[in-house]
Amino acid sequence: MPSEHTEIQVRPGGEGDLAALTDLYNHYVRETAITFDTSAFTPEERRPWLLSHPVDGPYRLMVATDTGSGRILGYATSSPFRPKPAYATSVETTVYVAPGAGRRGIGTLLYKALFEALDSEAVHRAYAGIAHPNDASTRLHERFGFRHVGTYREVGRKFGRWWDVAWYEKEL
Repeated sequence: MPSEHTEIQVRPGGEGDLAALTDLYNHYVRETAITFDTSAFTPEERRPWLLSHPVDGPYRLMVATDTGSGRILGYATSSPFRPKPAYATSVETTVYVAPGAGRRGIGTLLYKALFEALDSEAVHRAYAGIAHPNDASTRLHERFGFRHVGTYREVGRKFGRWWDVAWYEKEL
């Protein structure tokens, strides 16, 4: 776990981050309903995801690292909202914070950097789906101006139970 005096750098993610990003994501796959993936990935299986987030354009990957150790503390992405062309000006955003790094403002730093990067892009709306309950994610999204627009009830099944997903929207 990082110390209180650790400096944090937020930067675009790249090929060298793939293994650590995969490990971080797999924690959420195995331990939580935050993602509805149910099987862990190898770095090679995650490579297409990484490559779909270049350093420019509307689909970004921002990574927070501990500047001393280089450890990845979290990441945020903007990804296509839906595959049809009329949705091209909408993105879906998400944040994943490493276990033990959450109460240090990592999610806030990541979203701040992500939305600053998107300022120069032709993006009109951002959407976020939050599997409930997840009070920390709800607070983060509301802090960034997302508003609740609806909830899909029992839309996902993981760990032998049904999960609701609340959808949030932010004007960009």
